[in-house]
Amino acid sequence: MANTRSTNGATEKRTSSKAPDGGAQDDDRDGKDKTVADDRPSPMDVLRQARAQLAELTGMTAESVSSFAQTEDGWSLEVEVLELERVPDTMSLMASYEVELDPQGQLTGYRRVRRYERGRADTHRPGGR
Repeated sequence: MANTRSTNGATEKRTSSKAPDGGAQDDDRDGKDKTVADDRPSPMDVLRQARAQLAELTGMTAESVSSFAQTEDGWSLEVEVLELERVPDTMSLMASYEVELDPQGQLTGYRRVRRYERGRADTHRPGGR
C-alpha cells in the first residue's frame, strides 16, 4: 500500500508491506524498515489490567507487582495483595498471587503462592521472594 503526502511542494511516498512475522512494516524516511506494533497491549497496560482484574475477582486490594514477564502464552505476573488489614499496619497479612494473562492482557488464571505479615522479611526464599 502506498501513501503520498505533499510537503512544501514536494511529494513524499511511503510504502507499507507485511513483515515476515505477519505484522505490518512501514518504511522509515531514511530507508530503514520499522515494524508497526500489533494489537498487543503495552506492558504498562497489562500491569494495570492485571491488578484491576485480580482485585475485581478476589475483592482484595492489589498493592504492587513484584514480578512481570512476557511468556509464549501471554504474560506472567506476581502480584502482592492485602488480604487482611490489621493495626498496626506492619501486622497486616499480605499474599503473593501468581497471575497468568493471555496476549491481550485478559486474566486466564491466578493462584496464591505465599502469605506473610507485611512487616516481616521472607528468610526462606532467595531474593526476598
